[in-house]
Amino acid sequence: MLKFVKNHMESITGIEIYPMISLLIFFTFFVLLFWWVFTAKKEYIKTVSNLPLEDN
Repeated sequence: MLKFVKNHMESITGIEIYPMISLLIFFTFFVLLFWWVFTAKKEYIKTVSNLPLEDN
């Protein structure tokens, strides 16, 4: 089954760009997430982390 899929994918022209595009998208997402985590204000993090514990 895997051999069939591999042979089918190799016959499609221009398909080699898609893994590079997806890697770039995921890398960009995680770099932005990493940047957001380190630049987020401590007060905001504390407020959001206490939301599940609040009784309304």
